Amino acid sequence: MPKTSLLLAATAACLVAACDSGPENVQPIEGGQTGASATAAGGAVNVSGPAIRAVGSSTVYPFTTAVAEAFKRRYPQAATPIVESTGTGGGIKLFCGGVGAQHPDIVNASRRIKKSEVDQCAQNGVAQIVEVQIGFDGIVLVESREATPFNLAPRDVFLALAATRPDGRPNTARTWREVNPALPATRIEVLGPPPTSGTRDAFNELIMEAGCKTFPELAALKDSDEDTYKSRCTKIREDGAYVEAGENDNLIVQKLAANPAAVGVFGYSYLEENLDKVRGIPLGGVEATYDNIATLKYPAARPLYIYAKGEHVRAKPALKAFLGEYAEDATWGPTGYLKGRGLVASPDDIRAKNAAVVADLTPMDKTAVK
Repeated sequence: MPKTSLLLAATAACLVAACDSGPENVQPIEGGQTGASATAAGGAVNVSGPAIRAVGSSTVYPFTTAVAEAFKRRYPQAATPIVESTGTGGGIKLFCGGVGAQHPDIVNASRRIKKSEVDQCAQNGVAQIVEVQIGFDGIVLVESREATPFNLAPRDVFLALAATRPDGRPNTARTWREVNPALPATRIEVLGPPPTSGTRDAFNELIMEAGCKTFPELAALKDSDEDTYKSRCTKIREDGAYVEAGENDNLIVQKLAANPAAVGVFGYSYLEENLDKVRGIPLGGVEATYDNIATLKYPAARPLYIYAKGEHVRAKPALKAFLGEYAEDATWGPTGYLKGRGLVASPDDIRAKNAAVVADLTPMDKTAVK
């Protein structure tokens, strides 16, 4: 079940406003507040309109929730933002469903939006997609603090979890030692996200494919037969070695505490939040630390995004102010409050570029999406 953050009950006053630049048959957004404004450093800020709704990535969820809390403290007269954890894929599907009151304003994403998703958005009248890179995260392998520490390389993870072995036969490895004689004879049991999760996409790309490419015959398939390459490199076995634990990363932490022999997969932010219960497993000899992720030394580092719907800004002026709260150095900078939630700050130039996107609500360049 999606988890929803309702910071306070939304006000019941009514606003009827058509969405800017949307299709003619789009229903107007209703509900929320009229004429709400506040004075900030830059002058009056319009925070009127119905409650902002964000859906998507479980990894980005705690960051957007923290921003929603700060936004409500700064603008108490604004309708209370609603933040839901639906997974990246499910969130983007909701976001791209159309323009109007029944569709979310923001989607949190632990990967970049795909061309097929941008096309789906366009088909449903969502053309003004504002892309904001909020920082970095790492895909981490974790174990219980009660477990015996060990190290893994992407090659080990690939050999343990791929549906087929490098020779094409079904993967029947039962213990980590069967994968690598230097590893313990512990049963392979990895708890991780489902296919709808952006974390799963990043896990496949940054760890599974990295391990797959250590076999030249499989790496060569990328150019000659990409479909076969993807299947051989990223198809996960379904015999119990990998257990889909849903979109709730806290559940993985709980299961690791109950089963110290298992390994978990989630974003770095959840490792930071639960260091009293779990610890990171070095990947390729590199520990998942803030500095290693920020410098991309950690091999499974990834950018995180939020996407906002430009068509909703006219009916929900508070959306611009909400994005502005996100794009302050006091929020997403190296010493910002999101660091305490586990977000790794982007370099100065990337933050400046994305702050400018927020200030101008610049739609993304769709031709750059794959």
